[in-house]
Amino acid sequence: MAELIQRDGTWAFDGGSVRITPGLHRSVPLFRQTYGQVVVPLEAVAGVVYEPGRRRGRLRLRLREGADPLLQATAGRLPDAADPYRLTVDPDRSGVAEYVAEEIRQALLLDAIPGEPAPVYLLPGPPVPVSVRSSDGTVSFDGTRVRIDWSDVSDRVKRATGPRIIALGELVRVEWLPNSGSENGFLRFVTHGTVNARLPSEKDPYALDLWGSTRRDLLTALVATAVTARLPHPSTHTAAGSPPRTRPAGPVPAGRHDVLLRRLRELGELHRDGVLTDEEFATTKAAVLRGF
Repeated sequence: MAELIQRDGTWAFDGGSVRITPGLHRSVPLFRQTYGQVVVPLEAVAGVVYEPGRRRGRLRLRLREGADPLLQATAGRLPDAADPYRLTVDPDRSGVAEYVAEEIRQALLLDAIPGEPAPVYLLPGPPVPVSVRSSDGTVSFDGTRVRIDWSDVSDRVKRATGPRIIALGELVRVEWLPNSGSENGFLRFVTHGTVNARLPSEKDPYALDLWGSTRRDLLTALVATAVTARLPHPSTHTAAGSPPRTRPAGPVPAGRHDVLLRRLRELGELHRDGVLTDEEFATTKAAVLRGF
């Protein structure tokens, strides 16, 4: 078990998954605390990196495209502080952070995890039912339908239409953009009937206009993720005639895993100590992997 405990949260790697638990300190964003613990299976991981800094470093987990409904729903727009796959690391724990990153990298290598997009979601997303109160109204999702109840300050056009109820089968996709304080954001539910409509979010009866508390409105990403996790995976939209995805190579048998891992660590130490050149290290590592 490789584990790193920080004020920002805890990362624990057991060889098969990375368990990410948000910290309880007041500096941890509300979104991360509400989203809760995330268990990332190794097959969903594309890479990991530790970035040292003058004051603090940062450990970052990179997931395979299409593996996580949260990343799919937020499309890279989630603020860094709210990103569960980033961990701020104190200087005196940099060695532990590098160790955790190296353990994950070695496991990715041993299990031959592909770097290509995932054909299905490998993480479940938030449990349902989920409900969030935002500046424009309250949005709820029970697993089969979305319901929006407008607030007293919503546009009169929205309030005139009454609560908006959208069945999951009507949805094409979810679009989400956080408000930045200076610019409004939105949570839009695109249906088969509104796919070509482009009303501004403040007047769109299928969209929440996010203009209030950034901290609170960020929670609408929970609903966006829960819905996205239950919509058809993006891979189903691949054009006909595309080449089939290749299956990943099978994992190393359990009885030989420790031997191989130890051998790779030894080679890594020799390389870091300058005993092996870059070329020698690459050649030897390849030979060891072929042998197993």
